[in-house]
Amino acid sequence: MRGRGRERIRKLWDEDLTKIQLKKSRKRAVIISTILYFGFLIIVLRLADLMILDHRNLARRAYTQYLTVRTLHPQRGFIWDRRMREMAVNLEVDSLYAVPSKIEDVDYLSQRLSPIIEISADAIRDRLLKKKERDFIWLKRKIDQQTSHKLVKFKKIYGIDSIGLITETRRFYPKGHTASHILGFTDIDDRGLEGIELQYDEYLRGKVRKILNSRDARGRSLSSGFEEAIAGNNIILTIDETIQYIVEREIERAVEKWRAKAATAIMMNPVSGEILAMANTPFYDPNHPSRYPADYRRNRAITDIYEPGSTFKSILASAALEEGLVDVDEEFDVSRGYIVVGGKAIRDVHRHETLTFREVIQKSSNVGAVQIGLRLGKERYYEYMKRFGFGDRTGIDLPGEVRGILRRPERWSGTSIAALSIGQEIGVTPLQILTAYCAIANGGLLMRPYVVSEIISPQGEVIKRFTPQVIRRVISPETAETVRDILKTVVEEGGTGRRAYIKGNLVAGKTGTAQMVDPETGRYSRDRYASSFVGFVPADDPVIALIVVIYEPKGARYGGVVAAPVFRRIVEHTLTYLEVPMERNENHILLVSR
Repeated sequence: MRGRGRERIRKLWDEDLTKIQLKKSRKRAVIISTILYFGFLIIVLRLADLMILDHRNLARRAYTQYLTVRTLHPQRGFIWDRRMREMAVNLEVDSLYAVPSKIEDVDYLSQRLSPIIEISADAIRDRLLKKKERDFIWLKRKIDQQTSHKLVKFKKIYGIDSIGLITETRRFYPKGHTASHILGFTDIDDRGLEGIELQYDEYLRGKVRKILNSRDARGRSLSSGFEEAIAGNNIILTIDETIQYIVEREIERAVEKWRAKAATAIMMNPVSGEILAMANTPFYDPNHPSRYPADYRRNRAITDIYEPGSTFKSILASAALEEGLVDVDEEFDVSRGYIVVGGKAIRDVHRHETLTFREVIQKSSNVGAVQIGLRLGKERYYEYMKRFGFGDRTGIDLPGEVRGILRRPERWSGTSIAALSIGQEIGVTPLQILTAYCAIANGGLLMRPYVVSEIISPQGEVIKRFTPQVIRRVISPETAETVRDILKTVVEEGGTGRRAYIKGNLVAGKTGTAQMVDPETGRYSRDRYASSFVGFVPADDPVIALIVVIYEPKGARYGGVVAAPVFRRIVEHTLTYLEVPMERNENHILLVSR
């Protein structure tokens, strides 16, 4: 009985234990199932969020991880002179980059790099720390070849892979300072900043291309093939490098001789308007423009205005002759040596008795010129000054050209007509004066000056061709011929420009000696002058026209002494270079010693 009782009790105990275990198992299963259901629910909700709500953002992030945009920079177009000599080209150079995210010891790397790339260690360190999470930054771009070799050696010795070199192109001007004020220069990204580089930047720079580059999880490129950016177009100038060199050499010598502040000279084809040379001193090297002050880089030929002085008397003479107000042999009484207009006395440098109209220009008589100006009157005189282009831009294809200063007649004072008759109270650029003289030289047509003759594609096709452009007729051919004959006498015995005489070819031109305004007092300075000579050769069939302006010479001031000899030397060398034949072995005029 006892055995059976124990068995029964054990059996009941086992059954109760089994029931308890089943209840626990069910509870555990419910808990686990609940957890699993909630987990799956969270996953489903997250998937919905990723696939529906946040799809665009995630797709964009994935896109940037396996696709990168690579910029292809084009080769900038070349610039050639009129004889296809290189004036601006491109060189392949290295640029130094760093991967800040891979740099472990910023201080160490900064200290090591500093003496090589000539940037302070603090500056390098600051740049690296500021971009610590970046995968690419520039440290120094377009370095010289010597520095590049040092960096290659540095990487090899120290085994540093967090910096590297990338090949880029750098603008290079093989002629140094020659034609620098025409060419201009570019910035570090090869964008034009001055001169032709700026004016024609749209044609020269080519087209930047951006391409998609796919890569794997390790950042290795998966793209195949090779693509190039579209190269820039090439430009052919009207400038002749040899003539440009001659002009620059001679004005540099003049500045040194006369200890002048600056000088400008421009040579132009008077028939076509092509600029053959345009030079300014001080010079600068466009390969290193930042080493020079802005004053050196300014193209004074088109940006600086000055009072032209007696070179302006040719404009007065042209207007008076065109209006039929004077005859070339008409005499003017200048015996008093001065003339009073509006309460102000205008004097001659040298006293004369009577002078013909021709002699008034030849000897540059201020008294005679004022008498002619009074006869012409302010309205007509203003009209002719405007016809010749004063007060307006010439339209040359260079940036920075100014209009000059020419006030309307209603704003003139009682002395203005007299002042304008001798080239005062007007602000002109050297190019404006030269362009006006070219109109006299070519028979009365005002031409638009230009420095680019053709734009050529990388394949050699002519994209754009520039041709002579007549702005307007300013005087008749007959008047132009008469003025040319008068200007020939300026280099004869008794003329103010005898030092501009050239053996074998007749010169037509005019001297100018203009007082400059003192910026401190606002009055004409007694020791600051702009000395000039402008003319064309051969006088009867001009091939070239040239203006020379020397600013603030010391020791002499007259244009016939300071500028005329520079004109002669430039023209003599240029005529020889261009193989222009002499008209005769000796000119038919009698000249005094030069």
